Amino acid sequence: MPAQTGSKHKRVKGSIVIEGQEIAVSNPEKLLWPEKRITKAMYLQKLVALSPYLLTYCRNRYLTTIRFPNGWSEKSFYQKNAPEPIPPFVKTAQLEGINYVHLDSLPTLLWLGNLASLEFHPSFHYIEETLPAEWLIDIDPSVDPEPRIMQAAEIIGEILDKMNIRSVPKTSGATGVQIYVPIDRERKYTFEQLRRIGQFVASFAVQKHPKLFTVERLKKDRGTLIYIDYLQHWYGKTLSAPYTPRAREDASVSTPLTWQEVAMRPDPRDFHLLNIEQRLQQRGDLIAQLPPQNLDQVLSFIPK
Repeated sequence: MPAQTGSKHKRVKGSIVIEGQEIAVSNPEKLLWPEKRITKAMYLQKLVALSPYLLTYCRNRYLTTIRFPNGWSEKSFYQKNAPEPIPPFVKTAQLEGINYVHLDSLPTLLWLGNLASLEFHPSFHYIEETLPAEWLIDIDPSVDPEPRIMQAAEIIGEILDKMNIRSVPKTSGATGVQIYVPIDRERKYTFEQLRRIGQFVASFAVQKHPKLFTVERLKKDRGTLIYIDYLQHWYGKTLSAPYTPRAREDASVSTPLTWQEVAMRPDPRDFHLLNIEQRLQQRGDLIAQLPPQNLDQVLSFIPK
């Protein structure tokens, strides 16, 4: 990485010093996305730019990463337990016998980046809590590419809007779209309550658009229908974080969109590591700009 300006960042041979912590950098010229000519050194630079946004949705969560030691298209593995040796500045959190990384700082993010962690998947709940931190519906296509995915997202968004629930669509960074709903945490909604709303929305969408949507869990039985996954949002499960890179040929990034953008039917691959920084400078964090939603009225009319 090039030298950073300011007293908190400086360059050290074979390593970088960020916020007073030294992180070893191995094979900085290794191509992690060969098609885009993105080296590990470039990737770490992009993580620095993403960090104010990505850390927001990974901090105080149980983190699963996916590591690709030889680049996005090569062999990979899920990492739940914190990889040894763990530097002193890296915090961890235990859940059900797993020692998860607590991704709460830029040094920890770059340490994971040096280990070729190309994807970051946080839990839906905070460390040592059982209630959801937000609500998401995952819209998962059965074919790739899926030209109808933005249409599908728009339909779900309109259903929520008619229920007086405001939401933010975000690309998964892979093939799907997720509908993100910030929730009023003072209301102490449970995963069970949010699943009831999700089931209601999904069932309504399938009823109205049977040639577009399905709630069939088995992919082999979906045909070309788009799966509305309201079940993934649950205690102990994960989903791709807003602003996480993804191990795809285009170096795509999970990116929140405006509904106006969705109406223009963008390709999820349009949002990637080489242009995400400019977008964030122009638009900021679209999720943070949406107030937490009160779901009491919706829950009052949905059958238990």
